[in-house]
Amino acid sequence: MASLAEPPGSRAHSRSPGLSPALGPSRCGGERRRAGSDAVQETQVRPDLNHAIKLLEDAGSSDLEDEQLKVLKKVVKSFENGLPLKDLTQIMDILNLCAEKVNEQEAFVEPVCELIKLCGLPFQKKKLSDEVNYSVAVSKSIAQLGCLMRVPSSQVRIQICKCIISFYKMELPKKLLPGYQPTSANYKIQMAELGGLAETLVLSLALVENQLTEKLWVLKALEHLSSSGVNCRHMMKAQAASRLCLCLNGTDPSGQLVFRSSEILWNLLENSSKEEVVNQLSSLECIHALKEVFVDRLINGFRHYDRQLRNDLLVIATLVAENSAASMIESGFTMLLIVLATFTEAKIPNPLLKGLKLTYSYEDFEMKKLLFNIIGIFSKDPHAVQLLSENDVMPALLDYVKPHKKPGFHDWSAAQYEELQLHAIAILASVAPLLVDKYLSCQANTLLLVFLEWCIGQDPFFGQGNSFHGTGGRGSKLAQMRYSLRVLKSVVSLHDDAVNLNLCDQGAISQLLDVLKYAANKLEQKDDAILLEIQANILFILSALCENDVHRKELFSYEGVDLLISFIQMDPKKLHSGLGHNRLLFSALDCLWSCVIGCYIAEDYFLEQQGIFLLLDLLALKQKNLCNVILGILSEFCDNPKTIIHISAWRGEKDQTAAKLLIQLWRQEEMDLGVQRDQYGRIAGFENLPGLSAKDFVTLAIIRRYIDFKVGEVWSEVCAELKEEFRPIGSDEEILKVISEVSENIGKMVTAYQTEVLENHHHQEIQEEKKTYTKIRAVHKQKEMVNKSWENFLTRTSNYEALKKAKRLQEKSIEASKSKSKTQNGAVHSTDIKGLGTTVGSGRLVTVESTPFQLVKGPPADKDLPLKKIPFCEEALKKNRKS
Repeated sequence: MASLAEPPGSRAHSRSPGLSPALGPSRCGGERRRAGSDAVQETQVRPDLNHAIKLLEDAGSSDLEDEQLKVLKKVVKSFENGLPLKDLTQIMDILNLCAEKVNEQEAFVEPVCELIKLCGLPFQKKKLSDEVNYSVAVSKSIAQLGCLMRVPSSQVRIQICKCIISFYKMELPKKLLPGYQPTSANYKIQMAELGGLAETLVLSLALVENQLTEKLWVLKALEHLSSSGVNCRHMMKAQAASRLCLCLNGTDPSGQLVFRSSEILWNLLENSSKEEVVNQLSSLECIHALKEVFVDRLINGFRHYDRQLRNDLLVIATLVAENSAASMIESGFTMLLIVLATFTEAKIPNPLLKGLKLTYSYEDFEMKKLLFNIIGIFSKDPHAVQLLSENDVMPALLDYVKPHKKPGFHDWSAAQYEELQLHAIAILASVAPLLVDKYLSCQANTLLLVFLEWCIGQDPFFGQGNSFHGTGGRGSKLAQMRYSLRVLKSVVSLHDDAVNLNLCDQGAISQLLDVLKYAANKLEQKDDAILLEIQANILFILSALCENDVHRKELFSYEGVDLLISFIQMDPKKLHSGLGHNRLLFSALDCLWSCVIGCYIAEDYFLEQQGIFLLLDLLALKQKNLCNVILGILSEFCDNPKTIIHISAWRGEKDQTAAKLLIQLWRQEEMDLGVQRDQYGRIAGFENLPGLSAKDFVTLAIIRRYIDFKVGEVWSEVCAELKEEFRPIGSDEEILKVISEVSENIGKMVTAYQTEVLENHHHQEIQEEKKTYTKIRAVHKQKEMVNKSWENFLTRTSNYEALKKAKRLQEKSIEASKSKSKTQNGAVHSTDIKGLGTTVGSGRLVTVESTPFQLVKGPPADKDLPLKKIPFCEEALKKNRKS
């Protein structure tokens, strides 16, 4: 087998020092006659490819086979510096013909390999436009290389893969054909993408399943092809992800099989649809293969390279685990990863990991973080909760809820331990709500409260803040405090009585107030998003603990109210800072509602600290997102009789009272809702509404009086309940009767209005109907008059006596219209035209529909005729009069 570094065409050159006379002169002879034209040289050097194709199509004796092989050698020799684009189609025809002969005649293997090797050289073009003009033919020809993988020859298959790899390591030939130049460097890569070579090559993996060497070459070629997004999409059509995953656990002492396959999978994930890749990897068969190769690298891999590859496989497994349809639990992979994640903390031997030894190397540190991350993914799967409970995940994670001691010689560094600690506590926030029983049995509340006490203590500790979870915690314990409170928030959100009671019994309320005060003091020094989040989470936890429990509210009262007052006094400009001040304010208002209202001690102290004034000041800002909450709190506080005095005493800007503020808010709400008012401020929402029918107005009458009807309904229920339980006294019975009559009268009034609306609508319909009939009658009368006029016209034109009668009537009408007084010394003009036989009035304009043929004496000429008097017009008019 030739090596990949062997120069193209070296074998053919060594075997054939010169071309035969039939195909043209030898190289030396060509050099002596180089002064001739390029066209002549090309004609002399080019072999007759059509003759070669025809010769290969014939099947005959061994002599014919020798002649075919000689012709193939001459073709290879002729194109040893590269194939012209225009000849590529014929070369591929020759290749396909040779490939068919390889099955029976092994002698064709070598020329097939040499021709394929030529395809690895840069193609040659004569014109700049050739790359575009021949693109379709070239793409199909390159795609044929993948189809040649069907040839049952290891040499041919390996040479095809070498040829494809050479696309990405293109070297210019030493010599070009006269008048030609090489194609651009990426031309073959683009044509491979256009022809879909990658898809064909993926399908060829099935042909080399049991040939390790050939399979490695195919994977090496696919690794180069998968650097392109276009090729990756072609590969996915051939189920590349699942086929490659099944290659992972094949026997390969060199380890190249796993390495190449995983690299291609990574390229597919990066350059194509990640969802599609994960879906192909989610089958039970693929996950089994992934699990086996991961365990092999975990147990038997000791090199740096093996550990990196193991972590790469773990990342792929993590992506698959995010797919809810993946068979992770059925394959046992979920169980294995959970056991591995808790291996060092639980310290319980497990047969799944027999012989495993983990170090404190950087690769093992990365694997530990990946395992914590996949625990968080498993916590989202309800089917995996039981496995998390059975395999000591809770105690393993809680093992990190403690201050870090100074690292020993064989231990994580301080920065590594802090990163693992924060990551473990962050995952604990996801796992704890699922394993409440384990959470309580491990005394997690106690550990968290002790850890929080350490966070605000004076123990010297300088956080590294190097990791994602350690952001903002450099030089302090804020990151540890932040994630510990997230855990507490996640468990109190369950409103589980056992969890909340356990917390309160250990003094959580007073301790949380201390932490809140610590964070508030830090926040005064510098605004920080983490400190704001910490305070908001503490307020949420306190709200959940104190809600509906007066004793806990009393524990909160004095110290807690002072802190709430400071939050409510927040500068309103900070609400739009984007750091989280608005969230803190909402949390404070929610805490006020849950921890103060309902406890007279806390309420009175809040009133003493002028809390109602502060709430009204906040309400005066008229921020819509705050108004609802504040109004709700004020309405709840009004149950305390002292509250009204404070509300009445409050004064805002320009001596504004609380009543005026509430009225302004009411008007603003009406404006937002689109409620209409007239010029005096009276409500007009029910007047002049467009597009309503009579039925709509009937319904609108009920809507107007909805409140009255609702009140009447309530009083009706009250009367019925009173009569069932006892008999009212005379005065009460009289009052109830009056109230009932008021409701009945309102109903009667609404009914009368609805009747009036319907009657008016009916009357309006009748009037509109009359108008419609009047229009119809006018139209019919007009039609009759038109018909009668037309009949009179026909009578006058068809009956001469009728025409004369009409003429006489016309004359009488003209005479009757003349003035009776005669003009003295004035000429009298006759209105009649002698000889006129029409009964319609004459005018100045006469419409001529056509010219008589006898006047024209033939068809009109093409040219324009000059305007002049026609001498026979008078005679023609005289003839018409006589006739």
